Amino acid sequence: MSLLHEKQVRVLKLFERLSVAATGENIPTDQIDPRLRTVGILPINAFFSCFLPEHLEEAKRLIEVFYKAPSFDEFISLAEQARTFVNSTLFAFAAEVAILHRSDSRGIIVPPIQEIFADRFIPADTLIKAFSIATTKPIGDEHDVIVDVQETGNILDPEYKLAYYREDIGVNAHHWHWHVVYPSVYDINLFGKPKDRKGELFYYMHQQMCARYDCERLSNGLTRMVPFHNFEEPLEGYAAHLTHIASGRHYAPRPNGLAMHDLRLVDVQDMQRWTERILEAIHLGKVIDAEGNDIPLDEEHGADILGALIESSYDSKNRQFYGNLHNWGHVMMAYIHDPDGRFRETPGVMTDTATSLRDPIFYRFHRFIDNVFQEYKKTLPVYSQEILNFQNVEITEIKVNAKIPNVIHTFIREDELELSHCMNFGSPGSVRARYHHLDHESFSYIISCVNNSNTDKHGTVRIFLAPKYDELGNIIPLDEQRRLYIEMDKFPVDLRPGKNTIVRSSTDSSVTISSTYTFKELLHGEDLREDRTEFCSCGW
Repeated sequence: MSLLHEKQVRVLKLFERLSVAATGENIPTDQIDPRLRTVGILPINAFFSCFLPEHLEEAKRLIEVFYKAPSFDEFISLAEQARTFVNSTLFAFAAEVAILHRSDSRGIIVPPIQEIFADRFIPADTLIKAFSIATTKPIGDEHDVIVDVQETGNILDPEYKLAYYREDIGVNAHHWHWHVVYPSVYDINLFGKPKDRKGELFYYMHQQMCARYDCERLSNGLTRMVPFHNFEEPLEGYAAHLTHIASGRHYAPRPNGLAMHDLRLVDVQDMQRWTERILEAIHLGKVIDAEGNDIPLDEEHGADILGALIESSYDSKNRQFYGNLHNWGHVMMAYIHDPDGRFRETPGVMTDTATSLRDPIFYRFHRFIDNVFQEYKKTLPVYSQEILNFQNVEITEIKVNAKIPNVIHTFIREDELELSHCMNFGSPGSVRARYHHLDHESFSYIISCVNNSNTDKHGTVRIFLAPKYDELGNIIPLDEQRRLYIEMDKFPVDLRPGKNTIVRSSTDSSVTISSTYTFKELLHGEDLREDRTEFCSCGW
């Protein structure tokens, strides 16, 4: 076993049945490393949220302890202690951030979150059925248990048509992983280097999710979504039917017709005020930092500054003044049914990065956030011909090579998710949930182009997919259509003088992942490479 494989196995053990790792028993202070005495505040049965400032502050303290551990062995030792008394989701978030950013864990792949916390991805009744079958098997029966995931909605809800996308395991796992790769608590003073254009990528990733969602809606005969735009409007309902094993409770449903109300720490009026201040900054072309200095929202840095401001992350220029619009929006919607906590209700799925994409309001809220960015984009100068033109290079033909040329077929694929790394079923053999998800046939792009110069040229190919017609069959104007562009791939090319043919397989895409390594595959050390970075596997 290589050193990297050995490290991989040790990391995987940290996440094994994590939901029940913390017992809630008081551990004697002398048995806890002094560096861990500032964590373990959030109750182990609480719903950790990457959007709640007080939760994030504790997570940041734990990330700092893990990241500063002087050796990999010491990091593992600290993590083994922490998992026994720290909230399990907070632990998973902090441990993954540290693993992805420590230099001595380069090449290690964090386990799939859908296997660690299967309860965030598989409906409660399916888990109960799996547990019932697995725990009542005859003694000596080592056959695998496979249960089908039960559908939880029906056609009385018009949004049910999109459940296959919103509740997709891969897209929800991606959202969790993205917020681990780009955590809002990322502090350049701790990690020693900036995350290039982190705020801009916060905007772009969520914009891409909105584009994809609207395209799925058009594909299913639905209208594009109506953006959230009024903090007092009644919201549509949603019920995820998910359980939360660490607490033994469920993610709360949201009945139809509820509107956002003041929370204990933030008022609806705060949200409105922050929105107005951000829009005013956009229209003035500058933000005011915490020292009262004007920071221009220029073409090069404006989107990055706004992304940090709106999220809001540690890079926010002035959180006190511009607030925390995005994160508190998630929290306010998650607690819409019990805003002041008088009934001690659990939150809805908008509280958790692993579950929030299931809720239709996620996309409408992020279209609202995207509209704020579009206000900024309107202030930018128009692209000139010189900027858009690739001098002496001409594209002559583009084809998609598939079973039927220029037609890509999608289909519903059957897959299985291992549950035994999340729950203890008390019997030998694998226990899996069988589910369905959207997939597509393999295809490739064939791009013919001509370099009319006498020298080699270096370029970047970016490929987008977009609908041509709107809900009524009308051609979508370009300025509307650009917001529906889904980036399919981005890659560098070298073009020699004369004719060039670029062939690119869909499986090589830099913005999607063709597969996710399972817990079992990682235990076996499959495809371990020390040149892997924290950005790998960030896609769906």
